[in-house]
Amino acid sequence: MSLDPTVIAIPVYFLLIGIELIAHRIHQTKSYRLNDAVTNINCGVTSQVTGAFLKVLTIGFYTFLYETYRFTTLENTWVVWILAFVAYDFFYYWAHRMSHQVNLFWGGHSVHHQSEEYNLSVALRQSSTQTIWTFFFYSPMALLGIDPIVLVSVSGFNLLYQFWIHTESIDRLPKWFEAVFNTPSHHRVHHARNPKYIDKNHAGTFIIWDKLFGTFKAEEEKPTYGITKNLNSWNPVWANISHYNDMLKDMRSIPKLKDKLRYIVEKPGWLPAYMGGYRAPHEIEPGYRKFDQKATISMNYYVIFQYVVLLTGTALFLFNMNLFDENFIEKGIVAGLIIYSTVTFGALFERRNWAAIGEGLRVFLVPTAVLYFFGGFESFNALLVGVSSVYLIGSLFWLIKANQVSLQPIAQEHA
Repeated sequence: MSLDPTVIAIPVYFLLIGIELIAHRIHQTKSYRLNDAVTNINCGVTSQVTGAFLKVLTIGFYTFLYETYRFTTLENTWVVWILAFVAYDFFYYWAHRMSHQVNLFWGGHSVHHQSEEYNLSVALRQSSTQTIWTFFFYSPMALLGIDPIVLVSVSGFNLLYQFWIHTESIDRLPKWFEAVFNTPSHHRVHHARNPKYIDKNHAGTFIIWDKLFGTFKAEEEKPTYGITKNLNSWNPVWANISHYNDMLKDMRSIPKLKDKLRYIVEKPGWLPAYMGGYRAPHEIEPGYRKFDQKATISMNYYVIFQYVVLLTGTALFLFNMNLFDENFIEKGIVAGLIIYSTVTFGALFERRNWAAIGEGLRVFLVPTAVLYFFGGFESFNALLVGVSSVYLIGSLFWLIKANQVSLQPIAQEHA
């Protein structure tokens, strides 16, 4: 089982999201949209799945430094754990801050900022590539002799802390708490696209880092959430590569090699002076409307059912990673199927022309994978084959029916 507390806490995440959703419905607070929330969680799913492969790079590099170059060895006591937690948060601040200041790094981190809503599901909207650009920020902890197990633990608890601050349900907390810790109010500022709020409040747990290093901004008027160039898609894979795509377009247009290279490490929005210079964030345009391409109610219910199946399968995959340690290909197949599933769900929400065919293929691949990995073809497990058959036939009929409705103009109210 994974030592990562963020994986172990997955059921708690969904419980708290459910509680917030119910509370918002009761108080008629419109901060959740099905398509947006599912995309947020889909980004988290792809992040966790790809992270299972990237740990070889991230934790492997840290472990190599620890075992080869550490200056001393710190015992795994509670005092060391607390010191490690504070140290991790300090280095997190700089990793996070640089993720906003370096164009390449922003390509990873921008995923977390793309949602135009602000609720607990946004906390799960994590990047699949950010760790590639930021894992080395924590190298000093390895050199100081902090055990890799402690690193995984404190990083997990740091991320757990940040879950609850992604909400509009909590206004301001006591002044002493707001002065020391990151809070929903502080973090709402960080997720805003208003020019006055951009690149502020990079803290993970302790807001004191922002106050010490000049990046703190108190919440004033209600923020407008998202990024300056909206994603306008429910596709989690596109969410992870869209900024890199924009970078490639810009780099092709820059004539000088030295400026192409400089573009990679400059602040997002930078261009050479002879091409117009820095493109500063602009004020929220009048008549601004959130991206909200919708599917029909019947398609929404279909996606919800399939999503529950996907989340169950993803949880089983993450909690049983050790079963795939000796077979990288099978691990990759399962991971690929999970990510492919998130893409087809996004396509169904966007009513793409290929969505129904892509989803039909997915519905066939899921029970096939289940039968293969659980021995259905070899031992002819009657119950497993029966359930898989019902899932396949039922899903295809439901998909065909929902797609027929989806092809008609959306005249009814949406879920």
